Amino acid sequence: MVFLKFLLAVRLKIYMKWLIEVEYMSIIETVSDVNNTFLARRELVCTFKGLGGKLKKLEAADMIAKQFKLDGKVIIPINMKTHSGTQEVTGTFYVYDDEGLAKKQVNPVIFARLEKAKAKATPPAEEKKEEVAA
Repeated sequence: MVFLKFLLAVRLKIYMKWLIEVEYMSIIETVSDVNNTFLARRELVCTFKGLGGKLKKLEAADMIAKQFKLDGKVIIPINMKTHSGTQEVTGTFYVYDDEGLAKKQVNPVIFARLEKAKAKATPPAEEKKEEVAA
């Protein structure tokens, strides 16, 4: 009996994870997908339905990576624009194979803002260790 409850719980978790992934995939619409060979990058313009005011640039980049299966590539969110009167966000993303090439072409301020957002999203581990020791 306990085993059956455990098995049912595991199946439910797998189904919910699948449902969430499918839900994220369905809210992203591709407006344009251009392979810019001159600058060696892929330029994506996508619309996120129902996420106006809730979507952050790093989360959007992660969603784009999952949608287009871009593991190991550098995704840079360039522009995120919210449409008035609707819950839509249109974002422009550049996808590079090499981070060095991206840093040559993209404004350094964009990288500084992304690093600042990453630092804010993940608190430093040293502060947590000090709190535990105290």
